[in-house]
Amino acid sequence: MIVNLDDIDPKSVAAILYRPKDDVDRLLADFAQDIAQQGVCIGGIVQRHARCANGTHVMLAIDVTTGQEISISQPLGSGAMSCNLDTNGLAEAAAVVSRALRNKIDLLVINKFAKQEAAGRGLRTEFVDAITRGVPVLTAVPKKCLADWRTFTAGVGTLLPCDRQSLEQWWREISTRLARSGAFSPGCGHLGTMIPDRLMTTVTLSSTPSPKSPIRLFRRLRKQP
Repeated sequence: MIVNLDDIDPKSVAAILYRPKDDVDRLLADFAQDIAQQGVCIGGIVQRHARCANGTHVMLAIDVTTGQEISISQPLGSGAMSCNLDTNGLAEAAAVVSRALRNKIDLLVINKFAKQEAAGRGLRTEFVDAITRGVPVLTAVPKKCLADWRTFTAGVGTLLPCDRQSLEQWWREISTRLARSGAFSPGCGHLGTMIPDRLMTTVTLSSTPSPKSPIRLFRRLRKQP
C-alpha cells in the first residue's frame, strides 16, 4: 500500500478497468501513439502479444518513447496458449519506466497492474515511485485485481471504463490542470516514435524474440508530420 498520499491529486492516477474480452492493450497503445503525435511528453510501456511461426506465444513490452521491444515472457512450447514471465525482460521494462520518470514527462503509461504487482513483484516499485512523485499515471487493471489495486492505492485514483471516450475525457481534465499550473510541456520532442499506427493485433514472428535482440514487429502506416 502506498503511504503519504495526502498531496497527490487523486485524478492524476487513472486505471482502466477491463475484462478478458476487452482489448485494453490496443486501447492504451493507440491512445499513447495519438497524444504523443500531438507533442505530449509521454513515457513508459505498453504491452503487445505476438505469435511465433512455431505456434508459441510471447508478450512484448514496448517503450512508448523509443519503440524498443522487450520480450517479457518465456514460451512454454509449441501450441502453448500461455507463457512464463521473463524476469530479465521485466527488469528491462522496469528500467524503461524508471528512466522515463527521471525525464520531464507529462504522462507515464504502465501497461497494467495485475497479479504480479498485486503480489509485490512486477512493476510495483515503479508504480509507487511514479504516484508518490505526483506524475500523472495511466494503467489498466483486470477486474479480478481491482480489490488489490484499491488496497495498493488506498482508494486514491480514478477508475475508467475500457473505452476511448472516457480515456480522452480524463486526459483533457488532467492536461488542462497541468497547463494551468504551468507544469504541462507540450512539444517537448517525444513525438510518437514508439507504436506504429493501428498495428496492435497479434502477428506471426519468424522466431522467438530475445530481450537482447528485439525483433522489429511494427511498420508505420502513415508518415509523421
